[in-house]
Amino acid sequence: MFFASDNASPVPQQVLDALARANEGYATPYGGDTVMDGVRTRLREVFEAPDAAVYLVATGTAANSLSLGMLCPPWGAALCHSSAHVQVDECNAPEFYMGGAKLLPVAGDNGRIDPQALRETLDRLVPASVHNAQPSALTLTNTTEMGTVYTPAQIAELAGMAKAAGLGTHLDGARFANALVATGATPAEMTWKAGIDVLSFGGTKNGLMGVEAVIMFDPARAFEFELRRKRGAHLFSKHRYLSAQMEAYLADDLWLDLARRANAAAARLAAGISALPGGRLLHPVEANMLFAEFPEDGHRRAKAAGAAFYNLGELNGGSPLGARLVTSWCTTDAEVDTFLSHLQG
Repeated sequence: MFFASDNASPVPQQVLDALARANEGYATPYGGDTVMDGVRTRLREVFEAPDAAVYLVATGTAANSLSLGMLCPPWGAALCHSSAHVQVDECNAPEFYMGGAKLLPVAGDNGRIDPQALRETLDRLVPASVHNAQPSALTLTNTTEMGTVYTPAQIAELAGMAKAAGLGTHLDGARFANALVATGATPAEMTWKAGIDVLSFGGTKNGLMGVEAVIMFDPARAFEFELRRKRGAHLFSKHRYLSAQMEAYLADDLWLDLARRANAAAARLAAGISALPGGRLLHPVEANMLFAEFPEDGHRRAKAAGAAFYNLGELNGGSPLGARLVTSWCTTDAEVDTFLSHLQG
């Protein structure tokens, strides 16, 4: 009954097998391994982007921060949702890698930027004067920090506004696979076809040991990213172990299968909580993360039985009856049902 984070899940056997294969013999370091050649080719196929530049890093914070560093100069501002991971959970790493540029929060319900709020923000800042931060980038999160998703149409509306104002666009896709299977969109439809310039393509939250891809749909700044990655201490010498994870993740669409399992577990959990006396969902449940309220006795019984989840009162001063629950690729129906039985009493 582990619902604290999908980061805590084990690694699928296919990935461990790939790491074992990669461990044989010698391999060219720093991304020159032959496995990485296949990863680049496969990601370009998946995203229908034959010219895309593809790089791997070990963490989502590195992927987001290095990407925003490319899009946003030190005198700039990157617009994000007020609850975005880059805003509340990355210890100012984006600002550090942007050389002192600022994140500028934009409001919106359920974790999604409101188009009118973005319009008002852009109208206030553009054209920029010498006295204020220069709006330079828009970053969206899909799946959002509230467990909701943006459709390609919603991304296109926001990205279109940003591009019309001269901003670059970034998508934090730490849970990209979960958003993709929730909407039924193709990877291309959710990214470059909707106006996204740079994607942080997540793997760690969806079962990998630790690897994320940065995909630039315009390769003109690829060498700049290489320099930023090296200067930022995120270029692995034994890169083959990143490549091997991503290779297995993409093979036979494992990444989509893992996300479907996680999303299905969240849907089962959400339905069960909604049916409880006093149970209430705080946001729409569209991927593998949910926020809910249920009676205090349920909290106590579940915790006493060993369930792991975040109480919103302890996490951020929210409702003492609120909880954040995240399912992973290996969450079973039995775990969900046992948890619900403890909530029921």
